[in-house]
Amino acid sequence: MENNENDMLSVGELSRRSGVAISAIHFYESKGLIQSLRNQGNQRRFPRGVLRIIAYIKVAQRLGFSLEEIKAAFSTLPQDKPPTIEDWENMSRAWEEELTSRIDLLTRVKKQLNACIGCGCLSLKECPLRNPNDELAQQGPGPHLF
Repeated sequence: MENNENDMLSVGELSRRSGVAISAIHFYESKGLIQSLRNQGNQRRFPRGVLRIIAYIKVAQRLGFSLEEIKAAFSTLPQDKPPTIEDWENMSRAWEEELTSRIDLLTRVKKQLNACIGCGCLSLKECPLRNPNDELAQQGPGPHLF
């Protein structure tokens, strides 16, 4: 897709408009989350659409998604054209499913938290928070897989 020079932002403009530090923009680019082009003076220029991508990155990070998870979600978006509303909705639905799963896990942990932390033991052998699903503990202490 051809980008008009007027539709491109310098890294400083992108930083100012997105509220994200220039170093973070460079970091996102190094991780493959955003892409820049180079102008004739070899300066980075970013398509305006990168503003939306950075907004999604920041929201996703606030929701607890790692940059690797965000990058995987972005890989589902078209690379040859701007994402449509439907593209963003599909990505959003996948994140919603993941968030629901995390909320369910946190709800279970919350229900156990007072009993586990409240008892004060945090036993490696018995505590479902410190050592969930530890089936090997039933065989006693020490290594069992060697």
